[in-house]
Amino acid sequence: MKCSEIMDVCRKLAPEDCACDWDNPGLLAGRSDKEVKKIYIALDATDKVVEAAQALGADMLLTHHPLIFKAIKKVNDQNFITRRLVKLIQADISYYAMHTNFDAAPGCMADLAAERLGLAGCVPLEALGEMSGPEGAVSYGIGKSGFLKEEMTVRELAVRVKDVFGLPFALVYGDELMDQKISRISVCPGAGGSEIEGALAWGAQVLVTGDISHHQGIDAAARGMAIIDGGHYGLEHMFIPYMAEFLRKNLGSQVELEQAPPQWPAMIV
Repeated sequence: MKCSEIMDVCRKLAPEDCACDWDNPGLLAGRSDKEVKKIYIALDATDKVVEAAQALGADMLLTHHPLIFKAIKKVNDQNFITRRLVKLIQADISYYAMHTNFDAAPGCMADLAAERLGLAGCVPLEALGEMSGPEGAVSYGIGKSGFLKEEMTVRELAVRVKDVFGLPFALVYGDELMDQKISRISVCPGAGGSEIEGALAWGAQVLVTGDISHHQGIDAAARGMAIIDGGHYGLEHMFIPYMAEFLRKNLGSQVELEQAPPQWPAMIV
């Protein structure tokens, strides 16, 4: 099966038109006409991931985060990013990324996160547009805002976040809010600091996200909204098993699928 055919399948799930303007999803390196028998799926194209893809004999690398965000003037082994590109091209591995298009598209990252948290009555946290679906137009965007089926405390929700996303730990901003009963939740997998104002405007009592800075956290809590920070990797690594299952259903036995093992980028010492 050609790389271009696999990309078409991925685009039906999460069209690149759904991505944010600043993003860079798509085929980032390699040949679209490459015959693909094995795909390696990961969250990031790290050195370990690129080396694993080579060692396993993968023909295609699929990641969530793009390796390339900005213009590159030189592709050589003198830069840690372009060095990975050189390795991928030398190994004839076609490299495709699905980033904010996967974050935003219906049924993908935002919806998966809301489903794990048990949210109902969801709307996009940051609406980006509409897509046609079997039941009419469907709004899509970054994150989700919705309601818990039953009230719980911030502390109880933090435990749920840790459990349903398989996290080793979670940070909570808003010590004074820990035992407050809450039901209005916003969630933004990945880095959600830019979504704080939108969550507050919607009336969220808690924002579940990652990559929150000290001042973002304490300032949100001062305004009455707790933040549960599960980490960027922690809330998005579900991309790997989800895409493996999606491709397995849509490609059948034509292509072998390999998943990157958990690679937590930070640890508590």
